[in-house]
Amino acid sequence: ANHKSAIKRARQSIRRAKRNQSTTSNVKTFERKLRAAIAGKKADEVPELLKAYSSRISKAVQKGVIKFETASRKLSRLSTLVHKSFSA
Repeated sequence: ANHKSAIKRARQSIRRAKRNQSTTSNVKTFERKLRAAIAGKKADEVPELLKAYSSRISKAVQKGVIKFETASRKLSRLSTLVHKSFSA
């Protein structure tokens, strides 16, 4: 980066990449927690974890880290999994 504006852009790019990585990591962590709770048949924890996951993934969509369709698909599949696991 040789120009002042290019240097600034490089800084911004690094900052944004870190923020995006943090958000993605947060969403993945909540997905793992939710899947673990479903596998462990922890019926008391699952609804609140699903709600928290939904909130996190929606926030990631708002920030442009995850695409809307991807978030919808993941949320839909996890919701279906939860209902199948605990409705029977």
